[in-house]
Amino acid sequence: MTRLTSLLLSALACLLPVHLHCIFVPEEDNTFFCASSSFNAFPGIPIHASKDLINWRLVSNALNRPEQLPTLAITNKSTSGIWGSTVRYREGTFYVLTTLVFDDQPETNSSRWDNMIFTSRNPYSSASWSQPVHFNFTGYDTSPFWDSDGTVHVAGSHPWEVTPGITQTTLDLATGEVGASYQYIWNGTGGEAPEGPHIYWRDGYYYLMIAEGGTGLNHMETIARAREVGGPYESNPANPILTNANTSEYFQTVGHADLFQDAEGNWWGVALSTRSGPDYTAFPMGRETVLYPVTWEEGEWPVLQPVQGEMSGWHLPKTNFDVPGEGPFADSPDYLTFSPGSLLPIHLVHWRLPINTSYIISPPGHPNTPRLLPSKLNLTAHDGNYAGLEGQTLLARRQTDTLFAYSVSMDFAPSLEEEEAGVTVFLTQNHHLGLGMVLLPYTNTSTNITALTPCFRLRSVSYIAIKASNLTHYSFAAGPADARSQMQMIGYGLAADVSWGFTGTLIGIYTTSNGGEGTTPAYFSEWTYVGQGQYRN
Repeated sequence: MTRLTSLLLSALACLLPVHLHCIFVPEEDNTFFCASSSFNAFPGIPIHASKDLINWRLVSNALNRPEQLPTLAITNKSTSGIWGSTVRYREGTFYVLTTLVFDDQPETNSSRWDNMIFTSRNPYSSASWSQPVHFNFTGYDTSPFWDSDGTVHVAGSHPWEVTPGITQTTLDLATGEVGASYQYIWNGTGGEAPEGPHIYWRDGYYYLMIAEGGTGLNHMETIARAREVGGPYESNPANPILTNANTSEYFQTVGHADLFQDAEGNWWGVALSTRSGPDYTAFPMGRETVLYPVTWEEGEWPVLQPVQGEMSGWHLPKTNFDVPGEGPFADSPDYLTFSPGSLLPIHLVHWRLPINTSYIISPPGHPNTPRLLPSKLNLTAHDGNYAGLEGQTLLARRQTDTLFAYSVSMDFAPSLEEEEAGVTVFLTQNHHLGLGMVLLPYTNTSTNITALTPCFRLRSVSYIAIKASNLTHYSFAAGPADARSQMQMIGYGLAADVSWGFTGTLIGIYTTSNGGEGTTPAYFSEWTYVGQGQYRN
């Protein structure tokens, strides 16, 4: 046994890695792979890989081209989009099953579930991921299982507004054809929202593991087993097998788990969790991913070690950074130069589908600089839930550290009223903080003369910084880019105000005309993000 932390995977799950699921693939040089849900962020469904369970590299994004899923542009809830991404491997092919969720009838609050399959034979390349094959399944969190005869069964969560439970049918992964009927196979132990199912075959049993209790403080993982894949499933008398409900642990809301083995045959598990404590108030990184050891003796139920800030576990594989791929390691800092001819780094994301022409790297006269054109929509957009095909100009990365320092230089000279650019701490359209320059009307009451003036009177070339000062507050500062000694603290924002929803915080840049006709671009450079510590208790 060796010492390890429960946060070995934490940087994977800060925004997108909700419903994160992982596999071990010996055929890929003993590499572990994880796929994450991405909700409204794009590019989406990030694929991380590791050879040592500690150092995880973003190797590709399965959802990386707008034509793969154009309807992501019209999701109309801040927590809609890509849910429940499960990755599996079979005979040289990687499969990701996921669900696009969006509300197509706001007046009745009903939901639409668009289930699909992405495939790749080279997970280290975003371009290798296929167009999705859609399949008809009423529900979400779909997960495949290959039976001994090669039949693929897909289990998923039946919508809670109908009859909650786990349903199953057969699925052709190449065509999307599903079986003629669905079968309820288990409704769980009575907890709210039975979801996130996975089936494992072991020692003559089909094991069905699911999440229950919702993803708040009552979140838990339960398991049942059967001799036939269709049941009947017998519940484990020791359920729940994983939860931190009704404890004082710093890591709470533990559930939505997956199990896998390493090269030595040791079992491991991953699950969702929040660094919120039982007060469940401030957790700006949202639902993160935790790693824990599992004991699974022959013929017995799996025993999952409770999640804590520091744990004992199996001996870890030897440290190994030799992982190919397109993106950075999950805990790497950003020192981005945006060199001419380069593409946007794949760990930078937009909110829903971007208008590609709004983001140009190193335009003439501005080397090592991304140019952002303003969207008419600001960060809140339509009632905080919808943006539509217009898009919002936002470029950001995930907050992956409890404490961090972020900074960027901005060259912006607004000329029309309401033109605005700046930096943001962004959780959803309804929950975000920001510091920007905007041209506002100013009326001299003594002369009745109206003029336009930047609200903060910053120079057009400014240096702007955000820091997570502690668990609950962000600080914002700004000053002239050529005289940073003159930086001034502008204000503080409360992290608890952005601790709502399924996802975690984005840190980045934006520009908008606030509904006006302005088209003045903003130029950003010297993008830096440095983690400065993780809280584990």
